[in-house]
Amino acid sequence: MRYKLLQKRYWMLTVFLLLSGFLLNFYLQATSLGLEPVKVLNWISEYPLLYITGSLFFCFLLLAAAVLLPNMYIGPGLILLLGAALGAADYNKLATTGEPLFPWDLLLLKNAGEMGKITKGMISPLMLASAVLIVAALIWILHRMPEVKMCLPLRLLLGTVSVIMLAGFITMVSRQNSFASALKYQNIFWNQKVNYTQNGFLYAFTGNLRQNLMEQPEGYSRQAIGTIAAKYSQLPDTTAALPAEGQPNILFMMDEAFFDPTRLDGLTFSRDPLSFIHSQESRSPSGYLLSPEFGGNTANVEFEALTGLSMYFLKDGAIPYQQRLVKMNTLPSIVSILKERGYKASAVHPFDETFYNRNRVYPVLGFDSFTSEKDFGPAGRITPDGYISDKSAVLEAVRQIQSSAEPVFLHLVTMQNHFPFTKGLNGPNTITVSGVQPEYKDEIETYVQNTRLTDEALALLQQELLTIGKPTIAVFWGDHLPALSAGIYTESGWDNQPRLKHETKLMILANFDIGAEPLGTISPAFLGPAVFRLSGLSLPPYYKLLEQVQAEIPGLSKSALIGADGPLTALSSGQQQLLDDYRMVEYDLLEGEGYSSDLLF
Repeated sequence: MRYKLLQKRYWMLTVFLLLSGFLLNFYLQATSLGLEPVKVLNWISEYPLLYITGSLFFCFLLLAAAVLLPNMYIGPGLILLLGAALGAADYNKLATTGEPLFPWDLLLLKNAGEMGKITKGMISPLMLASAVLIVAALIWILHRMPEVKMCLPLRLLLGTVSVIMLAGFITMVSRQNSFASALKYQNIFWNQKVNYTQNGFLYAFTGNLRQNLMEQPEGYSRQAIGTIAAKYSQLPDTTAALPAEGQPNILFMMDEAFFDPTRLDGLTFSRDPLSFIHSQESRSPSGYLLSPEFGGNTANVEFEALTGLSMYFLKDGAIPYQQRLVKMNTLPSIVSILKERGYKASAVHPFDETFYNRNRVYPVLGFDSFTSEKDFGPAGRITPDGYISDKSAVLEAVRQIQSSAEPVFLHLVTMQNHFPFTKGLNGPNTITVSGVQPEYKDEIETYVQNTRLTDEALALLQQELLTIGKPTIAVFWGDHLPALSAGIYTESGWDNQPRLKHETKLMILANFDIGAEPLGTISPAFLGPAVFRLSGLSLPPYYKLLEQVQAEIPGLSKSALIGADGPLTALSSGQQQLLDDYRMVEYDLLEGEGYSSDLLF
């Protein structure tokens, strides 16, 4: 009798693990397909082997968790909860940024507190209530399930088998062997959204575990890099005259989620939120930055601006800070170039210093110091719950420049305009926006209020530049467009205009004459050469290469290619050669032997 009871409980456990594995796989795929069950069923009918093998992976994962604890249902229950959270994160990331969840995104778990503040408002009350109900139901089910006792040798056996099966699956997917191909698995690393929807969440996520930033270009060698270095070293320098007072201070101000909201069609504003910027456009070098991102991934825009390396060549979903730079000792950048010329290099970011591993990446790039949120104090916030304001960040940047006897390169990354766009977070809204649906009115007016505060901070920066006794140039740009409700962009007709959803404001201010030549639309990778030209600083060979690329393809992004005369639909042989040279150097610096460090900088 006891044997039959035990056998029955084993069968119940087996059915529980199998059913849970298949349901968890179904759920995770649903999060990649907009939570539409019909799409998941269509995917299963087209790729049944991917679904079955992926579900079996989860079954073995649940089994491995089951044998770890005395109660064999608790371990699988915890795995199911983690799976539910993983799926929710995938769904929300797709909804806000258009990208699925990647393995390196999990590195942000160490910043869970900050992430909770950043994502506040993204989780709807309905979603939160559903999560509570699911957790409560799972706890109730686990409590009602009969206890299953298993002897230690059998636990060890099942645990060993599970680990072998899990390791075999990961090896199969990461190496994409013939068996994986027979299952119709193809690692579509160049288009990660398709990768997840076609292969399923599990296969795509696993395939990204060993993902390099880029593939080795054909013909890569020290000789090839030497040839490229010789080609661009001999080009003439096109910079302006150096100011009589010597090398100027350089301030980079990358403003969080900032763009010009008056570009949105159909909206009317009670007053111009960007009165200073709009009045200054014709008096200073001004234009647009073609951001490689939308709604997030600030670090990638920063990566381009500081290194001159382009996200265009990297695989979809890549985050170089977290995947590569944290493993490096040094990487040439505008920071290291200027330090060799006697500059002091400082970074200011009024948020957690560990976010995107900046505390580890900044030394790799060459920064001498890093001022983060903990160094500001509460006085820098407009409200107790808000982020540190752009005005406070600007004043801190100016203070550091003024206090230095040597020329300074200061890189400022602001936080004021970050999601959520909660009414009152940065004080009362002072601008009324008409032409928007009622459900979006508070959100867009709050964002517009934020941009007005940034406009005022930029006007303050211009005034402060005049108080600095040395030549100083400030480059201001938005890192990416904000993650506003999709309906706001849809109503403005931007759904089929990727360029508009990637263009942020770009402006260069100075306390000496730099002219007012329009900048057009350029990628952040070209900011270094642009500011060197205006500042009178000689260009290293690498910047001469970037200058040549910018002349032909000033907007280099996966979202759009922009030539000197407008959008590009095809590349000429000369343009392709420039990109081949650029790609070769980028591979050398990020994945190769680093020959360029000595030859091009």
